[in-house]
Order: sequence, then structure tokens, then C-alpha cells
Amino acid sequence: MEDVSGYVPDILEHPLVHFSQRYDWDCGLACILMVLDRRQRQTFLSQFQQICDEGQFGKSTWTIDLCYVLKDFNVPHKYLTKTLGANPNHRVNDYYKSYTLDMLRVNNKFRYAEQNGVDVKQCTVNYRFLIDHLGAYGNIILLISASLLYCDLCKFNKLPCEIRSCLSITPSYMGHYIVLCGYNKRLQKFMYRNPACKDKVCYIPYQALDKARKANGTDEDIILLYDKATT
Repeated sequence: MEDVSGYVPDILEHPLVHFSQRYDWDCGLACILMVLDRRQRQTFLSQFQQICDEGQFGKSTWTIDLCYVLKDFNVPHKYLTKTLGANPNHRVNDYYKSYTLDMLRVNNKFRYAEQNGVDVKQCTVNYRFLIDHLGAYGNIILLISASLLYCDLCKFNKLPCEIRSCLSITPSYMGHYIVLCGYNKRLQKFMYRNPACKDKVCYIPYQALDKARKANGTDEDIILLYDKATT
């Protein structure tokens, strides 16, 4: 695991060019577009269909697919996950409608990840680790359950979350990717960019984000991005 023992400021935000997803399935690719530089972004957009075809993921992108795309664009990153490969427990989850079709591709990409220069580590981390990484190295792409995500500033999805909490209703899993781009230790909140929204930075309490990213179905998938040198 990385050494993040250096100084970390109390408030930090990594500036990003926001990019909104165009379809109901490309949130992960929109997150990648946010972390690419201008030239890379133009290349991605002009070759969008080719990238999807070569990645063989169609309209069903898994985290390992995103890592291969990042590798193709030479973006330094590390993939942390609780499960190496396609989790068989997700077969019965309505969200993973194409699980059987995805399973072979996903497992093969995990199997040959090291050979293809994709760094994958099986582990889980706490929210303090996320803060330290943001402070020391750069942004983070997170897989979360959209039904548990909200923004304290714009109240996006907050009321439905509060109602479900009061009624003790467990929401169904809806996989969604966001870019974690900062934090405010004084407010104890993370900053993130949601490709489902327009250009803005959203805020969510540490514990609320933890709940969304640890929901059943996420496998606690995290892509750590390295904007700064790790040496």
C-alpha cells in the first residue's frame, strides 16, 4: 500500500474539467474524461466507439474495463477491490443483467492485468485512506450505489435518502461512478464530481460516502489516480 504519511492540508480540491455522461451506461467513461488532459480528452471523444469496441464492454463497463482504458491513455493508477474477478454473488442482482456475458471478459482482464501493466490489489480501505490519497497524490474514481449518493449543497437525491433512512428501507443497488476530487476536514465532507450532473462540485459527509461505496454490489472498487509523483 502507498505511503501517505506526509502533510495533508485541511481543505483541498483538485480542479477538473467537468464532463457529463451522455448515456445511462457511460458514467465510468465520463469520469475518465474528467481526469484526462485536453489532448487526451479530444482523442477519447473522437475515438469513443472504437475504444468501446476494443474494450469489448459495449454498454456494460466494469471497473477493470476502466483501468484498461486508463492504461491505454498512460494515466498512472492503482485498482483496489474486495473481489478479484467477477463476483458470482452479483449474478442474482437485477442491476447486473448482462453478468453471464460480462463474466468471461472481466475474469480474463483480471487474469492478465499484471501482464498488461494494470496494477490490481485485493484489499479494503477506510475513508481516512481516501483523504490521505487525495492530499498526497490526486483524484479517485469510485464505484458507489447511486441510490445512496447525495449532495449537501444542491440537495441532489438527499430527500429520498433521508426518507428511506427514516423508514428503514434498504434501497436497491444502482452502480454509478464518480470522481472524488477533494475534502474539507473542518466540515468532515468529501468533494466529488458526478457525471450525472452538470458542472459543479458536490459535498457529502465522510460516513455517507462510506455507506454508498461499501454498498452490496460495489465490491468496494476504487481507482487511485496519481497526478503527483509517488517517489
